Amino acid sequence: MHLQPENLTRAMADSTRLRILMLLPLGEERCVCELTQALGLPQPKISRHLAVLRETGILIDRRAGLWIHYRLHPELPDWAREVLAALAQGCTGQEPFASDRGRLTPVVAAGKASTPCS
Repeated sequence: MHLQPENLTRAMADSTRLRILMLLPLGEERCVCELTQALGLPQPKISRHLAVLRETGILIDRRAGLWIHYRLHPELPDWAREVLAALAQGCTGQEPFASDRGRLTPVVAAGKASTPCS
């Protein structure tokens, strides 16, 4: 993967995309409906921002029936992972990131969604 620093920073410059990235720690995935619930934004807006992050190479997607799940690209360069980890640490407890994480249902937050999103 050949992610350029300016592409990563350009993608993160939008507050909605940054909020999405802070809900996707390394190794976790979320479906669009989970992100819509957590961010309190309409699905088309979330999908549009997810498309930008996917096209930039920061995220990959996986289809499971009607649902599309997103996660950080497993081949992100080490420097990009370090940037995202530092941002996540800096955002801990800060608004709106804390509220976003709080709006994930407890089952979803634990990564064990019992039923698919509707």
